[in-house]
Formats: sequence, structure tokens, C-alpha cells
Amino acid sequence: MRYIQLIIFAVSLFSCGRQTGFHQEGGDTVVFQYAQRLTVVRHDGYTLATLENPWHEGKVLHQYILVPADQELPSGLPHGTIIRTPLKRSVVFTTVHCALLQMMHQESSIAGVADLKYIKIPYIHEQVAKGRIMDCGDGMSPVIEKIIDQHPDAILLSPFENSGGYGKLEDINIPIVECAEYMEPTPLARAEWMRFYGMLYGCEKTADSLFAVVDSSYHALQQLASTAKQKPTCLLDKVTGSVWYVPGGKSTIGQMIQDAGATYPWADDDHSGSVSLPFETVLDKAGDSDVWLFRFSSDHLISYQELLSEHVGYKQLKPFYEKRAYGCNVELSRFYEEAPFRPDWLLGDFIKIMHPEIPNLPDLRYYQKLK
Repeated sequence: MRYIQLIIFAVSLFSCGRQTGFHQEGGDTVVFQYAQRLTVVRHDGYTLATLENPWHEGKVLHQYILVPADQELPSGLPHGTIIRTPLKRSVVFTTVHCALLQMMHQESSIAGVADLKYIKIPYIHEQVAKGRIMDCGDGMSPVIEKIIDQHPDAILLSPFENSGGYGKLEDINIPIVECAEYMEPTPLARAEWMRFYGMLYGCEKTADSLFAVVDSSYHALQQLASTAKQKPTCLLDKVTGSVWYVPGGKSTIGQMIQDAGATYPWADDDHSGSVSLPFETVLDKAGDSDVWLFRFSSDHLISYQELLSEHVGYKQLKPFYEKRAYGCNVELSRFYEEAPFRPDWLLGDFIKIMHPEIPNLPDLRYYQKLK
């Protein structure tokens, strides 16, 4: 469940650049092509970043005032959390943002992390072992003293609906950056938030260039998939406990399956998150799918026999008895670390699985065909 919290994939058609979010008087508004819950306006001496509340339409989640550290604070600043940029030391609560900082060559700015056991990044573990990065404990109840000892200039964490606030973290006078990009409705909208993080860490050009690569790569792959003659049907994920959590039709992965030139049985569903269904409902609606993709956590690639030991009903699925099942082991891959900000890499996997006839695609990065 913590993985689900950390990495909720929140995919869209190509759109022209546009100004998004709340209108700000004066200043120069940064144009975002896809991000809908973030507005950035440059003013003389500071930059104002407004995060829309994803759970309460029309309300603000947080407002940040970015002021260069080598300048004095301008007078008459608007209401908001002041952040001195670029960030040099930060405590990062999520593996995905640790990975993004590494992509932007800013990993040296990580002074502390939470939930270390869920971070699958060798660099982080190496630096913790050397004592350069502090393990600040559980993300839901971090060790405040360890955070204070790092003298961070910001804490990065993911907000959740009805979380009740951040407890003692709000009392230590360290800016809290609420990383709400996972609530964006499309993968490119979510990935575009890297441009905002680039502003925070003083690597805006690097972040802009990286996102341009992601954007171009994603659309090139999408166009390639559109040339396929067949649109195989794809079933996603598997039974957890007594229910099957099926990604909704507006979920990131549900939409990406369609971008990969495949048919998703729940494409008409309006949910952006998961839909809990009994096995019988899934079997009836998608039991004859051509391909089955699911995520799992293990120290080895799961087998068909192991799947049956989990739920004997799997043997009724067409992709099971025709041996067209693919698993993504989140323990042995960097699926959760990379895919949110590199959706093009995940889309490449989907296309290669759905359309093996398309030549020159990279090898599978996250999914493996079951033996």
C-alpha cells in the first residue's frame, strides 16, 4: 500500500502549450504544455509557484515564493512559503523524487531520506552507509531530531487527501514542498513537474531539456504504435486479497495501454484510480484478453504455477493458458523510481509486448514474459 501511495500514476492527447492553474496578476507566466495543477509566474526578484488542490477544485494546496539565496528578500511579497533557491540540502521522503534528482544530476543535494527500505537506488544506500545521507526513519512518523540535525533547506514529501497535516514537521520551520504531481491526470502532465523541481534546485535548463526528451520520445512511440494493424486486448494487474484492483479508464496506465495501440476493457470507465472488483466480474469482462500484464513484489520472477497457488481461477484466463502473461517485479526493477518521470520508457515496454512485430524497439525494461 505504501508503494501505491508513493506512486499513483495519475495520460493525455497531445496539446499545444498553454497557461494553466490560477491566474496571477502581473509577472511572466511560465507556459506548461500538460501540467494542469501547477502555475508558475516570474516576478521581479522572486518566482511565485501555486499548486492547485487536487481534492478541492478551485482551492490552493500550497503557494511557494522562490527567492534566489544570494539576494535580499523583496518587500511586499505575497502570502506563501518562502524557499531560498537553489536548494543545497533537502530531506526527501519518496524514492521517486530521489530518482528524479539523480536524473537531474542533483543527487548530492539529498541530505536525508525517509522510508529507506523502499528506496531501490544504490547511490542512496551507499551514501547512507557512509554517513553522508541520514536515514530519517519512517515517512509516516520520521525522527524529527535527525531531520533538524541535517539543517535542510526543504523537505520533499507527497501530500494525501485528509492526511490531517504533517504533525511536528510543521513546527520546525523548514519549508515543506508538497509533491502533488502524482495527482495530474496524464503521464506527461506529471512528468512536466520536473521543470518546477528544476527551478527549486537551480537546474532549470537541465530539467527543461530532459522533459523535452521525454515529451518527444513519448509521442514518437505513440505514433509508432498507431501504425500497428492489430489492437490486442490487455488485462492489467491481479487479485489482491479478495478483490482485483483494476486501473480505471482514466488512470495513467489504463490510458497508456491505449497509447500503446491496444484495447483496454475498462477504457470507458471514468475513474482515475483503481476500481475494486470481484474476480468473477474481471473474468467475465476481460477473461479473453490477449495479453496480461501485472506487477508483483518478489526476489524472483513469478511462475505460472505460483500464480495458480495465489488464485486457482487464473487458469480460466486466456492469456494464462495461452502463456501470454508478463510480470513486472517492483523489487528487482526501478519501475516505481523511473516510470513516473520517464513514462516514455514504460510506454516502450507496452508497445514491445503488444506489438512484437514492430522492429527496433528497445529491450523490455520493466516487464518480463513468464517462463
